Order: sequence, then structure tokens, then C-alpha cells
Amino acid sequence: MFGVGKKRSNLGKWLDRNGYSQEDLVNASGVSRNTISKACTDPDYEPSTKVMKKILKAVRKIDPNISMDDFWDI
Repeated sequence: MFGVGKKRSNLGKWLDRNGYSQEDLVNASGVSRNTISKACTDPDYEPSTKVMKKILKAVRKIDPNISMDDFWDI
């Protein structure tokens, strides 16, 4: 099971619920491993708009109805 006992952001929790790994997201989005890791573990981290768009493009392949608001307070 993914995410057990780990501090997770909304993005990280979404990945865990959908069985999608951080590495999968790195490969699908083209965003660096460090940035994805921070976005998945730090609930207060807000990536740049450009990075958010790359992440959303990859995530929407799984859930086309997801929006930035689901992951970040913008």
C-alpha cells in the first residue's frame, strides 16, 4: 500500500489513492524528481505555475476532471 505513515500533500494523497508512484509522475510530467518529491510531501509547497501545469497535464491522463484547486490553494 502506498503512502502508509508518510507525510503527504494533497497531490501525494491523490497519487497514493490512485496507485500512481512519484516516479510515474516524474516520467509522465517531465518535472524533476526533487520537485515532485517536495510537491508530494510538503503540504505548504506551491510549485510555479509552469510546474503545476505540467503536473496537471500528466494527472489528467488518469483523472480528466482534476484541477489545480484539488492540490494547491491558489
